[in-house]
Amino acid sequence: MKTLQDLLLLGDQRLYAKCEPVLRSELPLVNSWVADMANVMCEVRAKYNFGRAIAAPQLGIMKRLIYMNIDKPLVFINPELVDLSDDLFELWDDCMSFPNLLVKVQRHRSLTIKYLDEHWQQQEWHVENDLSELLQHEYDHLNGILCTMRAVDDKAFKWREITN
Repeated sequence: MKTLQDLLLLGDQRLYAKCEPVLRSELPLVNSWVADMANVMCEVRAKYNFGRAIAAPQLGIMKRLIYMNIDKPLVFINPELVDLSDDLFELWDDCMSFPNLLVKVQRHRSLTIKYLDEHWQQQEWHVENDLSELLQHEYDHLNGILCTMRAVDDKAFKWREITN
């Protein structure tokens, strides 16, 4: 089982690599990958008080796989973002791979995500606002893009205030 110590941190070259699609033959591996992702996300939540989703490459699993748990767990295999809105918004983004740094980015206000679920069934979900931002952030990880690379300008960085 992967733990917080397995989380790749800013500067690790694997975070900048584009991930390969999950193959149907790899479907039996998805449950263990998701269990690892869920465990690390729980540890991040316990230590840093944030974390709604995680992308597989953040744990060195170089596959197009996202795990999200807000109300219930969701698995996105080989996701594709479509119908991105023209309407954009700015926000302070955070990332488990650099948990104390916030980055101001611009994101599409709404989009549709097409993906395969853990049963290899095609799914589609239209999201807006914070969920749209979250899925764009995780999808970027699958393409080797970090929110630091999407900063709105050179002053778009700040340290997270630590609250205990």
